[in-house]
Amino acid sequence: MEHKELIHLLIEKAGLVQAVVSTVGGMADVLRYAVDLTLLQNGKTIAAPGLDSESCQKLEEMCSAAGLTVLQPPLRKHQSDIHTALTGADWAIAETGTLVLDSGSEDLRIATMLSETHVAWIPAARILPDATALSAYLVEKMKSPPGYMAFITGASRTADIERVLAIGVHGPQELHILIMEKNPS
Repeated sequence: MEHKELIHLLIEKAGLVQAVVSTVGGMADVLRYAVDLTLLQNGKTIAAPGLDSESCQKLEEMCSAAGLTVLQPPLRKHQSDIHTALTGADWAIAETGTLVLDSGSEDLRIATMLSETHVAWIPAARILPDATALSAYLVEKMKSPPGYMAFITGASRTADIERVLAIGVHGPQELHILIMEKNPS
């Protein structure tokens, strides 16, 4: 499957689970999207674990100008204050609209599970057709000490409460996937 087909399939399948998917040029677009979305939702904070230092500095400048706060690690002390989580994804599975994150970092787990909105970026080259294509990566990851791999498909949802679908009970209410057409830098 070609990249354009994989992107189209990811957009289609993620949309079926109420994820919002957009294509962006590069990291500057990712940062702008996160800031604009947080403002639109009347949020006050962004947590961005794992962001490189240059991007983190740009995000802090953008947030300062917009009246937002970038929460600094450790995020455990901010766990009830996270509006927007901004993270990268290691892989995306087009067939199911799923993001795969190596979540060995506690800060990454806290941000992706306790935020109201999760914005994740993925380079287009990291979109795989199906879970089978991910197997070699997973086998390699299992050779090292125990870790935590998160497979995220859409916003948090459950139907445990009287079999009624509820969104955002055990995690973010919204998932926004940004497909980066340029390599992050």
